[in-house]
Amino acid sequence: MSQGKYGLQDLLDFGKRFDQQTEGTREETNSVFLARDLLRIRDRSGGESALEMNRVQAEFASKRGDRNIVVKARQMGITTWVAGRFFLRTITGRGVMTVQVAQTREAAQAIFRMVQRFWECLPDDLRKGCLKRSRANVGQMVFPELDSEFRILTASDENTGRGLTVQNMHLSEVSRWPGDAAATLAGLRAALIPGGELVLESTPNGASGCFYEEWQQAEESGLVKHFYPWWREPAYVSAEVTDLREDEIALMHEHNLTPAQIGFRRGLEASYRGLRTQEFAEDPETCFRTSGDCCFDMDALEARLKLVKDAVSTRHGGKVQIFLPAQPGKEYILAVDPAGGGSKGDYAVVQVIDLETGGQCAELRQRLRPRELASAAVALAREYSTPGQPALLVVERNNHGFGVLAHLQKAEPYENVYDHNGVPGWLTTGSSKPLIVSDLDALLVDQPELFRSKRLLEECRTFVNHPNGRSGAAHGAHDDCVMAFAIAHAVRREVRSRGHRRVRPVASC
Repeated sequence: MSQGKYGLQDLLDFGKRFDQQTEGTREETNSVFLARDLLRIRDRSGGESALEMNRVQAEFASKRGDRNIVVKARQMGITTWVAGRFFLRTITGRGVMTVQVAQTREAAQAIFRMVQRFWECLPDDLRKGCLKRSRANVGQMVFPELDSEFRILTASDENTGRGLTVQNMHLSEVSRWPGDAAATLAGLRAALIPGGELVLESTPNGASGCFYEEWQQAEESGLVKHFYPWWREPAYVSAEVTDLREDEIALMHEHNLTPAQIGFRRGLEASYRGLRTQEFAEDPETCFRTSGDCCFDMDALEARLKLVKDAVSTRHGGKVQIFLPAQPGKEYILAVDPAGGGSKGDYAVVQVIDLETGGQCAELRQRLRPRELASAAVALAREYSTPGQPALLVVERNNHGFGVLAHLQKAEPYENVYDHNGVPGWLTTGSSKPLIVSDLDALLVDQPELFRSKRLLEECRTFVNHPNGRSGAAHGAHDDCVMAFAIAHAVRREVRSRGHRRVRPVASC
């Protein structure tokens, strides 16, 4: 069907089989056909052209789910494609509400201009007929004959999306949303109907914050992850490079890049310097640059992240990861960093290390209440105990740690709980915290193979010095794995310096 021959029923029929294959083709869907046939965009040369999928857009379309998160380099075309797809969704169904949310008012206006062009370039009989608009102010289009609406909102409005019922939602540049981005996102999610389509996309902006958290927890929350490095855009080429460095040769071999693409990369290094890996992402780890002054050696961190392998086994949906199972004759230390146990906030963490080598053996990371944590910690401690050699259980007694220790005395008795001068538990203080963290940093540089958890290493990347002189997780990040691992190694040094372990039943403390 060509332009000028669409009627209302034709559009509604397309909507019913939107993602089905177009009749007479093997691969193209009706949505792709309709985008090329109806929609026009401003191309790189400044002219207008049909919305034809580029490589990145085609890959996204083929792997898209109902819930999606996209990390990308700049100018990949994801915003354009999603805007076009959702505009077509809006004009091919009845009672459809589509919402796109941008980081700033200027960005929202730019998206609206794109959507405005979609409508303006439609055939006259559609614009003056079934797709005639009753309202078309900046940020809103209403199609009364369909009872459908397309809105562009900004994340700076704290009430964005509240009171709406949304079928299609595109959240753009989430890493750069102002204010409490997590609260804004939660409010928007509540507006999306079950089965509605969601796309969160952004270039990276630091290894912390709402978008970083969403990317790290995508599997848990049911988001389909999409990553697009800069070389997926064919236009990103420059003069060919002949004097290749070792890292450039390795990158070319790994990703089948050309000397002209390496030339473009050299230009990025000169223009963006340290921000190159953030603005023009190359892999989904290093593109998230640490915000603030990281307490850990970044070179050692990045090197270890590239080498670390997945756990040999997992439990409870990945909340427990086993790197080295318990071995007879070995002695182990378990360090516990408690938390409140709510659905939000910090995690409770248990780190298991080998007393002799210091290597990470297991990690529990889950939101557990004190009693639940006490039970889980004891179960893990008994798993890493052998007859006559019970694992040493170290509970940080700050804050919620008192509750865990109380449960260890009554409901979950365990025979080998660490104490200091007769007081059960480890106390982290303003003077001890910098010391154990700096010791952990030295350990990462000297013995990186002891760090086996990606979650731990990712937390190290966001463990920063704050302006108030204190250290801890960057805003929106967590440091529970770091602190539990640091405490485990602090106690290991203490135990080894004594030359023996002290077994003291907690009930007698």
